[in-house]
Amino acid sequence: MADDLFKALADPTRRTIIDELAEKSGQTLFEICSRLSMKHQLGISRQGVSQHLAVLEAAGLVETRREGRYKFHDLNTAPLRHIVERWLVRDTTGPEESTS
Repeated sequence: MADDLFKALADPTRRTIIDELAEKSGQTLFEICSRLSMKHQLGISRQGVSQHLAVLEAAGLVETRREGRYKFHDLNTAPLRHIVERWLVRDTTGPEESTS
């Protein structure tokens, strides 16, 4: 799962999509495309954005839900927390002193 997560985060367009979903979750493909075009001046097709969303969904960073004809995309930060917790060492001794 970590490999999929790092692959998803490696692309700057996908990170921009994550930023947009962090700012406003529950967006449709049309809304995401509009925000990428207008706010970030990214000239990417709907199919391109859809492919990026599929990679993000495979990594668990985006969840989708359908309401009628519409498909909404929501950010899921749980995979990011798992990565941080994996390498985050809780320091119970206080600040480290320099040994140099």
